[in-house]
Amino acid sequence: MAKIYITRKIPESGINKLREKGYEIDINPEDRVLSREELLEALKQKPYDAVLCLLTDKIDGEVFDAAPNAKIFANYAVGYNNIDLDAARERGVLIGNTPGVLTETVAEYTFALMLAIAHRVVEADKFTRAGKYKGWAPMLLLGTDLSNKTLGIVGLGRIGSRVAYHAVKGFGMRVLYYDIKRNEEFEKEYGAEFRESVDDVMKEADFVSVHVPLLDSTVHLINKERLEAMKSSAFLINTSRGPVVDEKALVEALKNKTIKGAALDVYENEPELEPGLADLENVIITPHIASATEETRSKMADLAAENIIAALEGGTPPHLVN
Repeated sequence: MAKIYITRKIPESGINKLREKGYEIDINPEDRVLSREELLEALKQKPYDAVLCLLTDKIDGEVFDAAPNAKIFANYAVGYNNIDLDAARERGVLIGNTPGVLTETVAEYTFALMLAIAHRVVEADKFTRAGKYKGWAPMLLLGTDLSNKTLGIVGLGRIGSRVAYHAVKGFGMRVLYYDIKRNEEFEKEYGAEFRESVDDVMKEADFVSVHVPLLDSTVHLINKERLEAMKSSAFLINTSRGPVVDEKALVEALKNKTIKGAALDVYENEPELEPGLADLENVIITPHIASATEETRSKMADLAAENIIAALEGGTPPHLVN
């Protein structure tokens, strides 16, 4: 009987898929991230044939060696910057991920953040709860319209493309984008305009939405200089990866009103926040929940399970990273 270790509780649909195959399942009994020492110790308890891990687990050579029988580490995430792919290749370990199923959800959430920061929804909620609302007033909590504004997309992958779709179809926004590869078909369909550099997008856009993967080349892609290049009336939205934005520089830009506001779901040193960030009124901060719907998280669990099943049955996982 194959043995599988799951590093944290996930939706039952994926776990049930594995149990239906007759696999022996062990799950971290505590709903928290295991420390490195705890993870290593857990993996050494049995000769596990597969590990279902999370983006919050750092998976490197030492972790692979703690589970030498494991044919696959199935990441419960689209991204896999938490996994040392070179170490996996050296040991012949397959790595799976869960792409595609969260595109719609993250795009929706990106727009939720964009609308909320532009229309000062969080500020208004706090204001009302504090008993400050004394009646309608013509200058109370004035926000910013999205309709007919310019949206800059940095990274035109699945999610970035879907955000652009909502922007054009729902709000009549003009879309500019930067990506390492130009997409002329996308331009024709949405009237979008390609820019040769991130800098050009930052300068022109009223809203900048970040959708690049975390690579060495994208760490601090949004830095002090690029924030200073933005319009003073512009907003930054990040639902990609925290280190893509220089959080210290962002705090200064928000404090100094270099930009009008920001909405973040990811952070440079999660779960820690840059000092001063949480004190600002012109930023919305949420706890990495852009893909957190019942439907999407269950689909992610299913994909992770399907990757494991395929690997253990001698096939190729449907979503193989390496």
